[in-house]
Amino acid sequence: MKVLTSLLFLLLLQGASLLQGAPKPQNDLPKANLTLGTNVLSAQIAADEASRELGLMSQTKLGDEEGMIFVFPHPRPVTFWMKDTPIPLSVAYIATSGRILEIHDMKAFDETAVPSTSSAVVYALEVSQGWFPKHGVLAGDTIEGLPSPSIAK
Repeated sequence: MKVLTSLLFLLLLQGASLLQGAPKPQNDLPKANLTLGTNVLSAQIAADEASRELGLMSQTKLGDEEGMIFVFPHPRPVTFWMKDTPIPLSVAYIATSGRILEIHDMKAFDETAVPSTSSAVVYALEVSQGWFPKHGVLAGDTIEGLPSPSIAK
């Protein structure tokens, strides 16, 4: 039992050290209610360079009906990674029309680039890993309630 307690303590210490020096989580961004089929997500809106760069870094939890929508000013290829992000996430790359172009899973703290294959990405939606299949959401589905790309800076 002592060995198990010691191992658990070391794992907690390691996790804390990974976040040491990481930016504070963004909790004050505006939100949008996004509809994906019968599902509604409350998503923080990251529409400027600084908020897009920080994303969900340092977040230690994300509710089942929560996410972050990244808004870009015009269609482009995008790349995401998980620097300083302790929770595993899934990301959907989305076209101006709201159609999901592709979905990728990302591992906690993994700085490996996850590039879009499409150059038509205007939005990226991050949710807890596994949210999309759990809710029956697939590439080709459409998201409603997205903010206008004109708010992006």
